[in-house]
Amino acid sequence: MDEHEALLAEQFEEARDHLRAVAFRMLGSVTEADDAVQEAWLRLSRSREDGIRNLHGWLTTVVSRVCLDMLRARRRRREDLVESSVLAVGGGSDPVEQVLLADSVGLALLVVLESLEPAERLAFVLHDLFNVPFDEIAPIVERTPAAARKLASRARRRVRGGHLLSEPDLARRREVVEAFLSAARTGDFDSLISVLDPDVESRNNGVPRARGALAVAKGASSFAQIARFAQPALINASPGVIAAHAGQGVRVITFEMRDRMITVIDVITDPARLLALDMALLDG
Repeated sequence: MDEHEALLAEQFEEARDHLRAVAFRMLGSVTEADDAVQEAWLRLSRSREDGIRNLHGWLTTVVSRVCLDMLRARRRRREDLVESSVLAVGGGSDPVEQVLLADSVGLALLVVLESLEPAERLAFVLHDLFNVPFDEIAPIVERTPAAARKLASRARRRVRGGHLLSEPDLARRREVVEAFLSAARTGDFDSLISVLDPDVESRNNGVPRARGALAVAKGASSFAQIARFAQPALINASPGVIAAHAGQGVRVITFEMRDRMITVIDVITDPARLLALDMALLDG
């Protein structure tokens, strides 16, 4: 390895953690993120562009393009997404992996990002999470800066739930969901009963598990660990939660209600069912 190659290798190692973080947000998989970063190194080592002025930016662009190709390939093979995405995320011993997976809010965001089109996801991740300007994003997605801005804006509306939060009925439903979560976190049996319809039914991936407020509340009181990592979300345009934590996979909980009482609770873990949901995060 000559002096120039040694310098490139050193600069690449300095950028590795950043590149891995970008790729993980794009792909939702530590393994795939590492593959994308390795591909970026291979392209750099093969590059004859000795005069790269901004190596950090160049590498970010290359990793982003690699990730975009991988996301597009997923769309052509949806079953691969089920196996490789954050929907099956696990814990890891690598320090960087632990940082990437530690934030439950970040994991919930990754679940929602799976529903975006590849170009939307790239524009949102690069701009909103890593402050990359649209004139640098545009060539990656093969659009104008204005079109790249629209991609990020559209993704942002989907991720954050758009204008739906102002609707009174959704606000009331969210209050009920949050009351359920609060009671579940603390194991407050009486409070759980107070938000459950007497004939409430609990389901697991659509399959009935328990019926009646007492039976469901007894099961929900053991929900405390899941509830600790639950993030408010719109699930198919109705308030629900996403519970994502490293090593414990992903659970989405949907609720049906009548007169401010919960009539159906469905805990969804099946990857195919998760991918079919329309999800957006709610603040707070």
